[in-house]
Amino acid sequence: MPLDDRKLAVLRAIVEDYVATQEPVGSKALVERHHLKVSPATVRNDMAVLEEEGYIRQPHTSAGRVPTDRGYRLFVDKLSRVKPLSAAERRAIERFLVGAVDLDDVVHRTVRLLAQLTRQVAIVQYPSLTRSAVRHLELVPVSSTRLLLVVITDTGRVEQRFVELPEAMQADDVSKLRQLINQKLVNVRLADSPPLVQALVDECAPELKPGMSALVTVLLETLVERGEERIALAGTANLTRGSMFDFRGSLRPILEALEEEVVILKLFSEVDTSTLRVRIGDENEIEDLRSTSVVSTGYGPGSTVGGLGVLGPTRMDYPSTIATVRAVARYVGDLLAQN
Repeated sequence: MPLDDRKLAVLRAIVEDYVATQEPVGSKALVERHHLKVSPATVRNDMAVLEEEGYIRQPHTSAGRVPTDRGYRLFVDKLSRVKPLSAAERRAIERFLVGAVDLDDVVHRTVRLLAQLTRQVAIVQYPSLTRSAVRHLELVPVSSTRLLLVVITDTGRVEQRFVELPEAMQADDVSKLRQLINQKLVNVRLADSPPLVQALVDECAPELKPGMSALVTVLLETLVERGEERIALAGTANLTRGSMFDFRGSLRPILEALEEEVVILKLFSEVDTSTLRVRIGDENEIEDLRSTSVVSTGYGPGSTVGGLGVLGPTRMDYPSTIATVRAVARYVGDLLAQN
């Protein structure tokens, strides 16, 4: 049964008070704090309906009410306002991130910033190689039979590999190889590059084929076919703040899940820069995280190259957390676009 505006206002007030106080909320306190313009008896009746519909529950007899996962979900879905960041908060984010010197620094600054601003566990996925495009390829002669291949992506990732040549190669021929691979691969996503890489041997001059064959092998084996994904975490100590019953049991399964990179990467499997996902309690596919909420989104310089977000108790400040995650993702995307 859809709830009318008054019952939605009562639910919103219960969620806001419970997040702020960590204490079950009673009808008298709601009327006094939120100026609901109705009697405590009316609020009690509304609370009875909310409880019957599964949006709130009574943790013990004679206590006030607390939101359920279903109540938090309705609260998030009906959010009429996401708490705007103050000018000081926006300046702090910008200053903190703009000082980054390279991609690793960007990721580590971002994850620390998210943990500090939200007081939750922050997770940032490094830009995925498969989603990145080639910005530049450099070939540096180390000796007449050895090259250093440097691949720089549009997300700031830098990959370096040695190429062992089957025969000595002159500097002019190395320059020709460099020109050919840049013409073919610059601005191409790594996920789309295998057929272009494989075609390089057939398309180059006969005298370059031995060197190009060695180079193509290294490109395919170490860049295109690599499945490495990395994540950064900060703020796990924040899980111990507040009441333990927020997590409906032990923290150990949550901490163990956070140690498994495969598990954490699942949280970002469907994120993109245009949407923000809020998974509450049992909505989490990962069983060990079903006593938590996860707020996540994608980031990138235009297109999505990775995900970021926070994990915490279902009793979290959703308006503020959503605003912070969105803002940080936008700043990181802008920063990557400038580099």
